[in-house]
Amino acid sequence: MSKTESYDYVIVGAGSAGCVLANRLSADPDVTVCLIEAGKPDNSLLVRMPAGVGNLLKYDNALNWGFWTVPQTHMNGRKLYWPRGRVLGGSSSINGMIYIRGHARDYDQWRQSGLTGWGYGDVLPYFRRSESFEHGENAYHGGNGPLNVSESPMDNTVFERFVEAGQQAGFSVTDDFNGAQQEGFGRYQRTIHKGERWSASFAYLHPVMKHRKNLTVKSTALVSRVVFRGGTAHGVELVPRRGAEPELIYCSGEVIVSAGAVQSPQVLMLSGIGPADAIRRHGITPIADVAGVGQHMQDHLDVTIVNTLKEKISAYSAQAGLKKLTVALRYLMSKSGPGSDNFLQAGAFLKSREGLDRPDVQLHLLNAMMFDHGNTASEGDGFTVHACQLRPESRGTIGLASADPFDAPLIDPNYLATEEDRRVMRDSVKMCRHICAQPALAELIGEEVLPGLEVGSDDAIDAFVRARGETIYHPVGTVHMGIREDAPLDPELRVRGVDGLRVVDASVMPTLIGGNTNAPTIMIAEKASDMIRGIAPPHPDEVEVAA
Repeated sequence: MSKTESYDYVIVGAGSAGCVLANRLSADPDVTVCLIEAGKPDNSLLVRMPAGVGNLLKYDNALNWGFWTVPQTHMNGRKLYWPRGRVLGGSSSINGMIYIRGHARDYDQWRQSGLTGWGYGDVLPYFRRSESFEHGENAYHGGNGPLNVSESPMDNTVFERFVEAGQQAGFSVTDDFNGAQQEGFGRYQRTIHKGERWSASFAYLHPVMKHRKNLTVKSTALVSRVVFRGGTAHGVELVPRRGAEPELIYCSGEVIVSAGAVQSPQVLMLSGIGPADAIRRHGITPIADVAGVGQHMQDHLDVTIVNTLKEKISAYSAQAGLKKLTVALRYLMSKSGPGSDNFLQAGAFLKSREGLDRPDVQLHLLNAMMFDHGNTASEGDGFTVHACQLRPESRGTIGLASADPFDAPLIDPNYLATEEDRRVMRDSVKMCRHICAQPALAELIGEEVLPGLEVGSDDAIDAFVRARGETIYHPVGTVHMGIREDAPLDPELRVRGVDGLRVVDASVMPTLIGGNTNAPTIMIAEKASDMIRGIAPPHPDEVEVAA
């Protein structure tokens, strides 16, 4: 093994959290930072152009890890596809660009569990610090942060009619999902700026990576394990490809694992941190027996209701045939037109039953018919309502398939393991159908493609969810923080049982928040950067929030 460079901080993974940490830690000119990413640079047009998201999610895209789960016991034994970003910016470079923080009570629940400093008032200043909202700063939004956030233009009648149909169905409307009231129908905020995707790498990494001499970025290098001296992390081993000679990168300060909810637990277990018996089975010597690593996984299961449209007003007609060429040319010339849209402009947060203190269902309206993560082509105009359960009871795991870091880990979300999870998904389908039956939408709809009119009974809807349900890409919790000793991390995200090692990414969340997870992951990294540097957190913000 070659011994080469040494840094104060080594960050494993240049995803949403890693890019934030690289920026904030290297702001101190007296420290050196090395950011290591297994994927490629993010210079593809598909990354920069919002409409490219459909291609980035496909099975064969080189910027996507393209994971698969193990067969799902409660979903007809199906293996489900899990796209994750394999590129600078991580999944923020391939996601749908929706900016959602979750409900305020999600974070207050963390604080009430004993995680002091993680309540909504505590984390709101970090959300605001990260953000540059197009309408400027207010009590809920930041105006000078690196992450540009814009409001959807609602420039298509399908989105307008969707919100109107929600009102006709008896639901409320909100003007800001990230403000005082999450519940209701409304327009989404998006990480799109001047027609371009504004990923974590565009926001945090590119502005500093060329001129900060104390920041080194290594791409296309896979970290195979964290290396320890005694019980202290003192570097990482990385390999450019299977069979190549490993390289050791020293670390005099901290190693920070930010490889995401799938690969952060994998890196820890390959390093000897995790359930000791499971690690030994793969010939790995345990460094610390931390049973919670790879456990406690939560994800948002999603089901889609697809309808055709009578008029040619969807993304299909906007890009059909030779129009694809003009869409691309217009985008290259002016960053405008259909290429600058993610076609996800409106949505909703709803309660599936009375008595809930916050919404438990999220809807995304896609102005196109989408099947199988976009891998199955659709012909004709239509729209898709995505419905996901925000707070599943089911818990899954990440495990090692082998001691080879190039082997994908075993992903078992354990979807639909409880009756409550099955009820919420069933009722989500019913709610979506009720909304689509309202006059505002009904007059536009041609026919229901999915689930289809033959799917009417509860048993039939349950069968449809088992056969068609998929992830909406929000796994968390696999290296969660907590005050109990069985939690892998303490409230400052330090790995229990060793020194000099933290985890900072979506895997640290103790419970899944009610919404898309990119913005919360960026917030977590902003807060972690202060913890690592020993900077006192800002005074909590006190704002009004509704249930």
